Amino acid sequence: MASTPPPPRSTRESRAQVGPPSTHPSSPQPASAQLPAPGSQAALRLANRRRVVDAVRELGAATQASIARETALAPSTVSSIVHELTACDLLAMEPEHGGRRGQRVHFSESAGYLVGVDVGHRHASVAVADLNLDVRAQRRIDLPAGHRAEDVLTGAREILDELRTSLDVPAQRILGAGLTLPAPVDAECRGLGSEAILPAWAGLNLRALATGTLGCPTVVENDANAGAVAEHALGAGRGTAHMAYLKLSHGVGAGLILGGGLYRGATGSAGEIGHVTLDERAGLCRCGNRGCLETFVSSQTVLDVVASSGRRVESVGDVVREALAGDPGCTRVITDTGRLIGGAVAQLCNAFNPELVVVGGELARAEDLLLDPVRDAVQRYAVRGCVSGLRIATAQLGARAHLTGALIRARAETSLPV
Repeated sequence: MASTPPPPRSTRESRAQVGPPSTHPSSPQPASAQLPAPGSQAALRLANRRRVVDAVRELGAATQASIARETALAPSTVSSIVHELTACDLLAMEPEHGGRRGQRVHFSESAGYLVGVDVGHRHASVAVADLNLDVRAQRRIDLPAGHRAEDVLTGAREILDELRTSLDVPAQRILGAGLTLPAPVDAECRGLGSEAILPAWAGLNLRALATGTLGCPTVVENDANAGAVAEHALGAGRGTAHMAYLKLSHGVGAGLILGGGLYRGATGSAGEIGHVTLDERAGLCRCGNRGCLETFVSSQTVLDVVASSGRRVESVGDVVREALAGDPGCTRVITDTGRLIGGAVAQLCNAFNPELVVVGGELARAEDLLLDPVRDAVQRYAVRGCVSGLRIATAQLGARAHLTGALIRARAETSLPV
């Protein structure tokens, strides 16, 4: 994956608590391997090192001056700590314009690695990335309908082992993982918040199961939330404080960034926009209700509507290509879908008043063919003050958004040796 400019201060990932140093044999051990006594000078030094590492984790590659501003530490203190952590191969400095003063501090490429596992209804992607979120290897596989958690995670571990072998990365160098799922995740990020959406995964402590199977600490996240985190940090949402990320695929979900941070709601299930009721007389939704938005605009519904006209399409990508090429039937299906989505987005804007709505997923490839009717419906149905200055755009990270979000969430919760 190409290097991405670091996000500005307003787009930082959630702050993580840094734990004790790693003890695996191949890990460089800093001078703080023995925890100092609380209140001692050594304890203060350790706390400052952790602040510097957290700043790099949140800001991405940044100058020492930026780190000093972020941490409120003296520039000389930051310089000394960066030198120490560079010596033990946790951090590295990359020359940029302006000589020494322009050098940017980032994680060393060999400081450790993260795993991202993005599970969909019919696919799973596994990626290994360094701590700078640069993906070193990635693989995608198809999954059967109704797949089980144990089977998918075992398959992900097999892929992880193959990717590690190809990269010559020992298992001990994998510091953490992020697992994203197309279903609500509870507020503790341990398991599903609903048994209806992904029933074969329900009732399990997925965080514990994934940690045991993958062999490293794992955080579980809803895929739309992961997409929101990724687009906010590295994509279309950089610099925004209030945004929504809309995932249009097999299901429909929204990830909400409010006040610069991910908003989960009381039980972790905020953003289930796909289950807004449009028509109680319509078809039964997998959630158990009738006439949900998802029953009108999901990938399968789009394919069924196009197929009913006699057109032969195998995927939403086919529908989008035909529409962009001028096929009137496919164009009509996408524009009708956009209007329905726009009505639901209008209600979302009335409730949360975001400054940006980012649209991702398979249908987003239609660009303005989809977004223009979304914008029209939002302007028609939303309260004017709630959408004044609102921008609606496609996801910059595209299909990488959910996997990137999984890696960001993994990094945010990973303990690093300081």
